[in-house]
Amino acid sequence: MATATAKKMKIRPLDDRIVIEQSTAEEITAGGIVLPDSAKEKPQRGKVVATGPGKLLDSGKRGEMDIKKGDEVFYAKYSGTTVEINGTEYVILRESDVLAILGD
Repeated sequence: MATATAKKMKIRPLDDRIVIEQSTAEEITAGGIVLPDSAKEKPQRGKVVATGPGKLLDSGKRGEMDIKKGDEVFYAKYSGTTVEINGTEYVILRESDVLAILGD
């Protein structure tokens, strides 16, 4: 009998794209109401787990990324592509879809 080993998959975004691990949705409202899974709205907030090298400019050079791995960010509601890797949901989007970086 063959056994499958869980292999950690690496993801490397291209150009000015970033990979975000979404924050978990709230399970209880401020008023104390418990939300079922179907009513939970996915937050537009997450932690950057990977960044691309930057946008390729007309000059042939790469533009510098303002966002770096580990940043906590807010991003536009309907932006990016959601993918699931090893049971974890990620969003891949362009740097320009990020609305704000949280932190100091």
